[in-house]
Amino acid sequence: MSVDIKPRERDAILKSLRAGVVPRIGLRHLLVGRAPEIQAVNDDLEQIEAGGATVRFIIGRYGAGKSFFLNFMRVLALEKKFVVASADVTTERRLQGSGGTARALYAELMSNLATRQRHEGGAITNIVERWIADATHEIHAAGGGDAETAKEIANRLKPLQDLVSGYDFATVITQYLKGFQTSNSALMDNALRWLKGEYQSKTDAKKDLGVRTIIEDTQVYDYLKLIAGFVRLAGFAGLLVNIDEMGVLALRLNNAQSRNANYEAILRILNDCLQGSASGIGFLFGGTGEFLEDNRRGMASYQALASRLAQNRFVGQDLVDYSGPVIKLSNLEHEHMLVLLRNVRAVFEANRKDRPILDDEGLEAFMNHCSATLGANFFQTPRDSIKGFTDLLFILDQNPHKTWRDLLSQTPLTRTQNPDLLPVADEETTDENEKDVNLADFKL
Repeated sequence: MSVDIKPRERDAILKSLRAGVVPRIGLRHLLVGRAPEIQAVNDDLEQIEAGGATVRFIIGRYGAGKSFFLNFMRVLALEKKFVVASADVTTERRLQGSGGTARALYAELMSNLATRQRHEGGAITNIVERWIADATHEIHAAGGGDAETAKEIANRLKPLQDLVSGYDFATVITQYLKGFQTSNSALMDNALRWLKGEYQSKTDAKKDLGVRTIIEDTQVYDYLKLIAGFVRLAGFAGLLVNIDEMGVLALRLNNAQSRNANYEAILRILNDCLQGSASGIGFLFGGTGEFLEDNRRGMASYQALASRLAQNRFVGQDLVDYSGPVIKLSNLEHEHMLVLLRNVRAVFEANRKDRPILDDEGLEAFMNHCSATLGANFFQTPRDSIKGFTDLLFILDQNPHKTWRDLLSQTPLTRTQNPDLLPVADEETTDENEKDVNLADFKL
C-alpha cells in the first residue's frame, strides 16, 4: 500500500514514533479505530461553534493513545476553523497554584495557540493583528479614519466587557490598535506580552499599558473565556483547550491542599460548561485511570467531582455511553493493531521504488512476537509496540543483507513505565516532632 505523503511529513512521523511521542503532523496516516470517540468530540465542536461550551476527560492507560487522540482532535478542530490552545500539566505548570504556577500554564497555552494557518503555535499575534487590520480596512474603505476605527473597535469589544476582567482585556486590545495606527511597535509588543500572561508586575502593566491588572494565578480560566470570546469576534468557530498529562495533579503533587485547589478549578470549569455559563469554548483533559479513579489522590477523592463524573450505571458489556464528560479509551482490537502496523509500514515505504522493507508474513510474525512478549500490554499500550516496529523497519532498511527472520527475536520490547507512577514522597507533614529517618540519635 502506498500513501501520498510529503518527505517532511514522513520524516516527522517516523522520528516521533521512534522516540515514543505523538507526531504533530500526519496523524491521518496512522489513525485506526476510535470512531465513536472521535464522533463524540466532533459533536462537541459543533456545539461550541453554535455558542455552547463542553468539557471531556480522555482517560486511558499510559501509552494507550490519549495524546494521539488529543492531537488528532486538535488537527480536526483546526480544519474546522477553531483556535486550539495546547499544553501539558507539570508540577510547575498547573490549573491552580501560587507563585506563578497557574500563570505558567496559561502562558504555555498562549505560546502554543494555533490556527489552521499557524498550526505550529504562536498564533495570538496573527489573530490580533488580522482582526485589527481587517477592521481598519473596513472602516477606511467606508470613508472613515483612525478615530472612527478606534470607536468601532471599542464598540465591537463591548460584549467582552461583561466577562470577568473584560474591561482591561478590551483596553489592552485598544492599546494594540493605538500602536498599530502610530507604528509604535513597543506598544504593540507590550499589549501582546499582557495577552500572553508574561507580565509579572502590575506596576509595569500600568506604566506600559494603563491597566491596573495582570493575568494572575487565580484568573486563568477567566482569561481563557476572554480569549474564546475574542477569537469568535475575530471570525473563528471557537476555542478548544487541550490539556494533557493531568495525572501529574493526582500522582506528583504531594500536598492534598494543592491537589484539591486544582480539582476545585476543574469543578468550576465543569460546572460552567454543563450549566451553560460559558460560551464558545471546549476543554479536553487527558489523564490516566489513576487521575480519575484514585479514591485517595485522584478526582474521585474530591466528592463534588466524583459525583459529576460517575459512570452511567447502565454501561457495561456491550453497552456504551459517549454522552457523559468521561471518555475511556478502550484497548485496540487485534484487527486495529494489524491495520496500525500496516499504516506505519506504508508511511515508511512511501515514495520508495525499491524492494519492500517488510512483507505481510513478517508483519504478522512481529505481531505474534509482541503478543508473546508483552501479553495484554500489546493491545493496551500500543506505544511500545509501534516504537519497536519502527526500530525494526530502520534496521532492515539500513542492513539489506538481513531479513526479519534474522532480527525478530532480537527486537527488544519493554513496557514503558508511567513516570507519574514512580515513587514519590507521601503527604507533606507539619509534625515538628517527627524525626528524620536518615539521622541517628546521639547525646553529647
